[in-house]
Amino acid sequence: MPWLQLKARVAPDQAELLEELLLTEGATAITLQDAHDDPVFEPERGTTPLWDETVLTGLYDDLEGLEAMRERLAAAWAEAMPGEPCPEIEHELVADRDWEREWMDDFQPLRMGERLWIVPSWHAPPEPDAVNLHLDPGLAFGTGTHPTTALCLAWLDALAVQGELEGHTVLDVGTGSGILAIAALKLGAVHATGSDIDPQALAASRDNAARNGIDDTAFHLCYPEQLSGEHRFPIVVANILAGPLVELAPTLAGHVAPDGRLALSGILEGQAQEVLEAYRAQGLLMDEPTVREGWVRLTGRRAP
Repeated sequence: MPWLQLKARVAPDQAELLEELLLTEGATAITLQDAHDDPVFEPERGTTPLWDETVLTGLYDDLEGLEAMRERLAAAWAEAMPGEPCPEIEHELVADRDWEREWMDDFQPLRMGERLWIVPSWHAPPEPDAVNLHLDPGLAFGTGTHPTTALCLAWLDALAVQGELEGHTVLDVGTGSGILAIAALKLGAVHATGSDIDPQALAASRDNAARNGIDDTAFHLCYPEQLSGEHRFPIVVANILAGPLVELAPTLAGHVAPDGRLALSGILEGQAQEVLEAYRAQGLLMDEPTVREGWVRLTGRRAP
């Protein structure tokens, strides 16, 4: 059976109202997508920002009465937003498909380095004896598919292979899904601290840790301001963005213990030099950048 799909381009302040109206008309699903591939970076804590132009889509299993629905939507919009024109609503019929199956097929196990695999829950681990981190795509805080996350995971795996992770503690700044901290723990770290500004990220990290058999005694989660400024870690990783990395250079560098290691990512290739200089100014010995698909990982260490 085909589905009726209604679609409109809306400004952020229009999205909530139109979503409510489409749901009132019986939409079985609502999706919000970026109209122009403009990422939303570093939202304020507790907020769910939308793009400057958002594509809002409603899916219906009832194909009858489309014109009457349009009229009701226009009338309800005029009542709620007098003087502001209702967004233009397009429609199309969409063939019925096994959406869940197709979505699941998009996510296959990913190998990171020599020993580490990221494995969705519906897949058997390709190498049962490897280090397998079970992680499902959720709020997309980090699933290993983006080059910045993959670069950090490969770095952690290499540390483990070299024996430089075993028994150490790790700080993961901007922990997101918790993927880096959880990977470090499964690769041999004894304790990890993950910090993030978003309460949803902390909740996702806690759930992902539990799914991987890691409890609160091994993985501490907190907001950045709850981190003690005097706490030093042998391993520090921050996969955020170049601007915050530069701004936070004194703080992040201050968390690196003597002879400790640091990895930074979320950096575009053209931003690498500025970030490098910021951390060299903090006394860290920085390596040459590692680049993947235009994204950069910077690594370094503090002198013993």
